[in-house]
Amino acid sequence: MKQKFSIVFCLAYSLFMAYLALQFSQAEDQVKSMLVAGSGVVLGLIPAILVKWTRTPFSSLMNISYIAFLFSSQYLGTIRHWYGLGWWDTFIHFISGLMLAFIAKATFEHFFRSLEKMTVPIAKFLFILSFSALGAVLWEIYEFSGDQFFATTMQGGGNFDTMTDMIAGVIGGLIVASYAGIRARVSSDNSHRN
Repeated sequence: MKQKFSIVFCLAYSLFMAYLALQFSQAEDQVKSMLVAGSGVVLGLIPAILVKWTRTPFSSLMNISYIAFLFSSQYLGTIRHWYGLGWWDTFIHFISGLMLAFIAKATFEHFFRSLEKMTVPIAKFLFILSFSALGAVLWEIYEFSGDQFFATTMQGGGNFDTMTDMIAGVIGGLIVASYAGIRARVSSDNSHRN
């Protein structure tokens, strides 16, 4: 039931973005917003496509955090211009750290089931944190490359912006990794008692 709700949630986001794309297509000065909304339609469908394609149920938290990230970055950040607030970019990186950590948690639980049965809390913690931190680093490489090769201004604040964004992403990952590690530890302790 939770899985169906999270897929409906993703589909609702895609429909919302399709509606916005249609509205923005009527105005000549809204081409960027129309393109962002159009990409939101496709990106919102990814969880439903993955479930259908891999036949692997993803956690509701993972799907909801993914849609929260898309809504925060695409709709609020770009379309509603919240990136102009200054702190919004750092918040988005924090959300992306949470989202990547939920993806890492689902990946660990799916592909390392034998480890999961042995419940190795430190392995789960390190996998989730490393996955999230790698995502933060790769995104900053993408921003740096865009600025160098295409004269964009994604790293508006230079080194300070880069480090703040990476720290925010790692903190998001650390929260989920700590939670998953503690749960795995509790589960391990309970299985040893039984």
